[in-house]
Amino acid sequence: MKRLFSTAAVILSAALTLTACGGGGDPLTSASVSPTGSGSAAGGKVVVGSANFPENVLLAEIYAQALEAKGVQVEKKLNIGSREVLFDQAKSGGLTVLPEYIGSLLAFVDKTTTAKTKDDVVAGLKEKLPAELEVLEPAAAEDNNSLTVTKATATKDGLATIEDLVKVGKTFAVGGPPEFQSRQEKNFKDTYGLEFKEWKKTGDATADAIKDGTVQVGNVFTTDPKIVINDLVSLKDTKNAFAADNIAPLVNKAAVNDTVKSTLNAVSAKLDTPGLLALMKRVAIDKDDAATVAKDWLTQNSLL
Repeated sequence: MKRLFSTAAVILSAALTLTACGGGGDPLTSASVSPTGSGSAAGGKVVVGSANFPENVLLAEIYAQALEAKGVQVEKKLNIGSREVLFDQAKSGGLTVLPEYIGSLLAFVDKTTTAKTKDDVVAGLKEKLPAELEVLEPAAAEDNNSLTVTKATATKDGLATIEDLVKVGKTFAVGGPPEFQSRQEKNFKDTYGLEFKEWKKTGDATADAIKDGTVQVGNVFTTDPKIVINDLVSLKDTKNAFAADNIAPLVNKAAVNDTVKSTLNAVSAKLDTPGLLALMKRVAIDKDDAATVAKDWLTQNSLL
C-alpha cells in the first residue's frame, strides 16, 4: 500500500492491508490461515479467539477484558488465522467467542444470500448458522465498504449520504480497487441512480488519492485509520448499497451462559464506527498496545 506518511509506512502496511481489502472484501478471509488445536475449552473457561489482523485482535481484547471484569474465567487465543479456521474452531468448541462481521459471515455460510440490511443479515444468520453457533447483538460499528470524500468536498457539495452524490457524481472521478467498477457500477445505479464521470483503479492508495485530488470520491473501509489521518468523511449508505457488516460476537452456544451473553451485548451497545476508527488509529498509527487501548475504551464506557 502506498503511503503519504513515511513514519507510519511500516505500521500501516501491516495493519491496513489486513483490515481493509475494498471492493467487497472481507477481512477475515483475507488473513492467512494458521492451524490451531481443536477440542472444547477445559475447566469452564471462555476461550476468546481472533483472526490475525489488528482490528480483530483489538475487538477480542475488548471482549476478553469485559468478561474478566464480570468474573468470567477467560483464555485468549489471538492471531489465529482466517474464518475457515476460526469458524470450525468455534463450531467444535475449541473457541467460545469470536469478533465477527455479520454480512461477511452470512456470505460465508450462505453463498446465495442477497440480504443487505442489518435486520435481514441477522435473520439470515439465524437461519443458516449451524446449531452450535449463535451471533449475539450486533454493534453499530461496521468495518465495511464506503464511498468516502474529503471534509472540504463534503462541506462544499453538501454531502452526508451516498444519495447526496447523485447531484454531483457525473462530475466526479471515483477510485477503488481494480474490480470496483465491475462489482459496483450497476449496483450504484440501481440502488441510488448514481453515476460517475470516471472510474480510476487507485487500489490500496485510494484514501491518498482522495486526499490529493486524484479522485473526488473513493472506496475506503470504514475503520481504515487513513480516514482520520487524511481528514476524510465516509458517506452514509442509507439504502444499503453495501451489505451491512456490523461487528458482533459469534459464540458457541453450549459454552456461554447469560453473564457472558449480557456482557458481550453491553459491549456491542457501546461500540460504534467512529469510536472503533479512533481506537484503530491508536493501534495502527500510534503503536499503542491493543490490550491497553481495549482497557481504556472499556473504562471510558463504564464497562470495567
